[in-house]
Amino acid sequence: MSPSVPDENKAVVRRFFAEVINAGNTDRAGEFVAADYVEHQQPPGAEGRQGIEIAKAFLAMMRGAFPDYLFTIEDLVAEGDKVVARVTGSGTHRGEMMELAPTGKQVRTSGIEMFRLESGKLAEHWATFDALSMLRQIGMAPVPSPPLLARTLIHQVRKRLPSARRSA
Repeated sequence: MSPSVPDENKAVVRRFFAEVINAGNTDRAGEFVAADYVEHQQPPGAEGRQGIEIAKAFLAMMRGAFPDYLFTIEDLVAEGDKVVARVTGSGTHRGEMMELAPTGKQVRTSGIEMFRLESGKLAEHWATFDALSMLRQIGMAPVPSPPLLARTLIHQVRKRLPSARRSA
């Protein structure tokens, strides 16, 4: 019995993660990606790029910041021409990322990747990752805007000082 198209597509996605992403071989992306590939996100490091060049730029930025990063496929589901992967990314922050100096901290974050395949090649890609968790793990949690920060500080002072509550 020959494998079904969804099973064949899952095998392509598994190989793409293993042989391109985890192995750091972005030069091999063309073996897995259609010529008219569409990337549906604009991650940091991909400004001004189109198609597979967006993904390659993002992967290069991640490899530079986390030289040992790996994506582990936790779940892989396919239906028709689409494959969805629940992944965990992990690595050590040893290089600059978005102008942040290396921290040496280990990170682990989760994400969902969805691919549409055409003729056995990746034709489209959507992804979402828990970037906030990663930024917190390396000590770069987002800073509130000045008005929100000011309101928060005033609120905290009022909570702690009895006289501040009476005069407000």
